[in-house]
Amino acid sequence: MEPAAIKAIFFDVFGTVVDWRSSIIREAEQLGRGLGVVKDWPAFADDWRAGYHAGMRRVNAGLDDWKTVDQIHRECLEALCEQYGITGLSEPQLATFNCAWHRLDPWPDAVDGLKRLKAGYVIAPLSNGNMALLTNLSKFAGLPWDCVLSSELVGRYKPDPKVYQAAATMLGLEPGEVLMVAAHGSDLRGATAGGLGTAYVSRPDELGPQRPYAPEDSREFDFHAIDFKNLADQLGRSVP
Repeated sequence: MEPAAIKAIFFDVFGTVVDWRSSIIREAEQLGRGLGVVKDWPAFADDWRAGYHAGMRRVNAGLDDWKTVDQIHRECLEALCEQYGITGLSEPQLATFNCAWHRLDPWPDAVDGLKRLKAGYVIAPLSNGNMALLTNLSKFAGLPWDCVLSSELVGRYKPDPKVYQAAATMLGLEPGEVLMVAAHGSDLRGATAGGLGTAYVSRPDELGPQRPYAPEDSREFDFHAIDFKNLADQLGRSVP
């Protein structure tokens, strides 16, 4: 894909734009202090994320009715509280903690990199997060999107190719005019199947310093960047 062909850039959010793991650990530690309990909060965060993936797979496989990510997270949270022996949470406390996913910190390069890319392209998240989650998260993290796009609008979850194609259509574009940016090869392969261009951005600390991701093969995707600023450099978006 040549940069001149790109009219819009879509971004995966969890792990690519925001550091979900550190943020969830922070929120869980805060909850634990309020309850006076100590748990393995990094493991709790990892298990919550794993439940999110499992819930989406069940929906896409037709084994469950459509559920938003907020609903999937809530079901996972209730199961994890029982698993980890966390008791005494009121309904408002559960609801507030479930919305920890609305309060995730961006990676250090994310906001400045997005602003540079926004100068030349329409930029939007294309996330499995539901519209309410993405809207609140964008406000919290100061993400300068032109619009918000969610799998919720399609009724399927990524990496189903229909999600990427439908998002391009919503902006009046052909798939080949859109670049999909993600830190996960499976997401980008779904975008490729949908006809989009692809950019892999490395986030080696997504799963924590003890479990760094092995970088994806740079030959598989159109662009391969170390962060959003590096991607902007490759696309010719100089510092204003």
